[in-house]
Amino acid sequence: MLRQELQQKLQQKLSPQQIQLMKLVQLPTVAFEERIKQEMEENPALDDQPDYDEEDVFSNENGDLENATEFDNDVEDREREPIEEVDINVDEYLSDDEYPSYKSYTSNYSSDDEDKKVPYAQGISFYDHLIRQLHTFRLPDSKLEIADFLIGNLDEEGYLRRDLQAVVDDLAFTQNISTTVKEVEDLLVNYIQRLDPVGVGARSLKESLLIQLKNKNQTESVALAYDLLDKSFDAFTKKHYTKLMQKHNITEDELRDAISEVESLNPKPGKAFGGNTKIIEHIVPDFTIRIVNGELELSLNGRNVPQLHVSRQYSEMFDTYKKTDKKSKEQKKAVLFVKQKLDAAKWFIDAIKQRQNTLEVTMRAIMDYQEEYFLTGDEREIKPMILKDIAEIINMDISTVSRVANSKYVNTPYGTFLIKDLFSESMTNDDGEEVSTREIKKILEDIVNAENKRKPLTDEKLAQMLKEKGYSIARRTVAKYREQLNIPVARLRKEI
Repeated sequence: MLRQELQQKLQQKLSPQQIQLMKLVQLPTVAFEERIKQEMEENPALDDQPDYDEEDVFSNENGDLENATEFDNDVEDREREPIEEVDINVDEYLSDDEYPSYKSYTSNYSSDDEDKKVPYAQGISFYDHLIRQLHTFRLPDSKLEIADFLIGNLDEEGYLRRDLQAVVDDLAFTQNISTTVKEVEDLLVNYIQRLDPVGVGARSLKESLLIQLKNKNQTESVALAYDLLDKSFDAFTKKHYTKLMQKHNITEDELRDAISEVESLNPKPGKAFGGNTKIIEHIVPDFTIRIVNGELELSLNGRNVPQLHVSRQYSEMFDTYKKTDKKSKEQKKAVLFVKQKLDAAKWFIDAIKQRQNTLEVTMRAIMDYQEEYFLTGDEREIKPMILKDIAEIINMDISTVSRVANSKYVNTPYGTFLIKDLFSESMTNDDGEEVSTREIKKILEDIVNAENKRKPLTDEKLAQMLKEKGYSIARRTVAKYREQLNIPVARLRKEI
């Protein structure tokens, strides 16, 4: 059954300017620079070379553009009239936008201009590195194709994670190559596993470590390490040192030397490839906090505050339109286009200023809230802080604080780190004071670092020691914090 009804709803909608501001606030410094370059390419009314006050452009723009509607009725009568010399030459302005780059190259650049572009060094990949070594062996073409296929199946860590029978089947179906598991294994063991970096082509961690030990100088400790891994790998990984000494009839010093040899090996040989194909990402801090005369000083990265202005060319086009007595339909379209670009430029400049203010206000509130930490650098001085705390201080929405904290870095005398790392939940100690979970993690880390590695502390013992310091937390909470700190269980922390 269809029916019509009238409903009245109250909805809150964001303006395009608000959406633009939110997107700019969440951008880190490098991405913000790219966004500015993109906007300048899309909007010719934006300029980074100031030579006048942009406020002059917008002082009377509303009143002048309102006059554009006054000649709507008589524009058809005037469109056949010749345009005077003071009128806007639309073709002249449009031709600039459509001027081919190859025409302007010879007039703006000389043949001996310095090319300041930094070239990227192109290195070889891990796969190509192995292929080049493989092709130094004298192998028949049929076996070389199989070996190439095997290298293509290695993961980035250098391991062959696939079953050899599956590789044989793939060769038959995809490459039309008939072979056997024995032939594939022979190529893997006798050729691929001899390539550099040592340990590639292994099918397990145990096999990779054994390959690396084979290629070391055969000392007594290396031979013992090989024997331990070959015959007692599970006990070795679980650090059952007493059982190992009894089973292999060795002393504690001999076991310690063997462990030292194993620790020098690389469990991920593929990662050891020194190719320069990876792009190194440098962190550009958005804020800098310094201690000057015992007080904190906050500064915003200058790259976050670019000096953008409205293009003088577009302002002159607008002035020319205002002085023109006879206006045509084409001129009206041109000036509306100019008005649109000028508005967009002004909105973008205002959004940058608001972004700067939002970043400064938010970071200053965080700095004042965590003043004791920034003055001392002691993580135990970090107060429990959530997004709502800062939002209430600066009288802004929680989402705004989240956008500032999530992807921004701050440079302090104690290092550069993400702002969101300063936020943490709170717990109440035995004295009834609220403390940050970061403080508890720091104390937990200190206890583990100071423990006797011959008899590492269990989670239950760690919980008991924290309770003695006034932090009553359960054993499972200790285990959770320990995992967040990447601290292994007590058995794996044991040393001899």
